[in-house]
Amino acid sequence: MLGKMLENVRASCPLIHNITNYVTVNDCANILLACGASPIMADDCAEAAEITSLCGGLNLNIGTLNSRTIESMLLAGKRANELGHPVVLDPVGVGASTLRTQTALELLAQLRLAVIRGNISEIKALASGSGTTKGVDADAADKVTEQTLSGVATFAKSFAEKTGAVIAITGAIDVVSDGKTAYCIRNGHPMMSSVTGTGCQLSAMTSAFVTATPDHPLEAAAAAVSAMGLAGEIAHQRLGKLDGNASYRNYIIDAIYRMTPDILEKGASYEVR
Repeated sequence: MLGKMLENVRASCPLIHNITNYVTVNDCANILLACGASPIMADDCAEAAEITSLCGGLNLNIGTLNSRTIESMLLAGKRANELGHPVVLDPVGVGASTLRTQTALELLAQLRLAVIRGNISEIKALASGSGTTKGVDADAADKVTEQTLSGVATFAKSFAEKTGAVIAITGAIDVVSDGKTAYCIRNGHPMMSSVTGTGCQLSAMTSAFVTATPDHPLEAAAAAVSAMGLAGEIAHQRLGKLDGNASYRNYIIDAIYRMTPDILEKGASYEVR
């Protein structure tokens, strides 16, 4: 089933509008190309809605938030909703500042979101309307472990039911839920945390997967999360003696480019609860 999600992306080549983090915008564009989609980046409010009209899906990322792009995100999101196009929200660092928290809550209130993807601290902060995060990283006290997994899955189901969006919580163990079912995914490698923007790339790729299979957002999001984690594993196996995190970043993109539906189907490590 998850392999079919990648197959659908490659077959449909969805055009994804990204209003995203300028620290990682190039990597987001490249991961979309690698998975078989096409990226476009337009964050001026004078054209945001118009560009969204041309695209199949929308990825909103508040990683480098500024007042100018908040209006653009709302305009683009509302147009995507009008057209029935999926919107993915990545609430980077929500809870770290008042502006981030208020903006994320406004996007949540005003837009119909297909997927919300973040680390556990970000999703908890969004659910509670406040919080403290370690920059853009999950707080150590929040990290998902085998011991806390059941509670995180229950929380993800509850928040998904409340928002109507698929909730994708990513970390050492990933949890993806639509309110009824939760995928608990164990792909990935610890070195992924040494690369800036793997989460941003995942949100962009999730937009492509959900756009390519809009009737199955849970499976599409789970497939994207599994593919990114599996790419992290494959990339780590490729590292040579002189390779570091810059090579690792490139190898992750290469792994997505070379990934087939069969590789994803066989390599995805998950259970459904």
